[in-house]
Amino acid sequence: MDGYTNGKSQHIDAILKAWPYEAGSVVARRVPGENGREVLQMRIELGLLQMEVEGRPDGYRPHGAETYYDYLLGQAMAEGDDFVLSEEQCEEVDREFVQFYHRRICWLAMREFAAARRDADHSLELMEFCTAHAPDEQWVLAHEQYRPYVLFHRTKASALAELDGAGPEAAVEEIERGLQVFEDLYAKYEAAHLLDEDELVARLEELKESIREHYGLGPSLAEELAQAIEAEQYERAAQLRDQIERRQAKD
Repeated sequence: MDGYTNGKSQHIDAILKAWPYEAGSVVARRVPGENGREVLQMRIELGLLQMEVEGRPDGYRPHGAETYYDYLLGQAMAEGDDFVLSEEQCEEVDREFVQFYHRRICWLAMREFAAARRDADHSLELMEFCTAHAPDEQWVLAHEQYRPYVLFHRTKASALAELDGAGPEAAVEEIERGLQVFEDLYAKYEAAHLLDEDELVARLEELKESIREHYGLGPSLAEELAQAIEAEQYERAAQLRDQIERRQAKD
């Protein structure tokens, strides 16, 4: 065997030489695939990963479903409250987590923030499902340690998608919603005192302040509400709550 099959080269030397690996960076691109579709590629040290841009990144339809999560939803509906993930199903869940992680970081690197948000939402929904149907608490905790990282990606992607669309105020509001989720998560594990030490939270705060400074934004409605409550300006606080609720209803 010399790297050729039926007269066609099987190696990808030319592709790798023309697309250098960059240590410490996520390098990704869209390229034309067969049948008129596009595929997503990520350059890695030992070659490249190629992913589909829709559905599951590997293009596989588990048991005919769009993703393994969709398949599991069907299984849980059929079996009811007693449904518990098997060892094999746990392995397939992990496979899907990894695939969506790779595609998510590619979308972020390519500044395709709406797509990154979509993939982060998939991972978070799958994580919630697995928490509800896990075989044991140890398996849950082993996966929950990654939740802050996915939340960070989700919040960042959503904020920057809003910045490109609805504008800077909407972007800041997305970050504040994400920070509230972080706060709730720390409270859930009775670790609220550690929130200020979280590097991911600090990075979101920095992004929020950067957007504010760049676009000359004042305090958000949520921050004005907090200030009004602290100052015991309850009539003002009620007005701000109404404004927030109206805005959320529009969203």
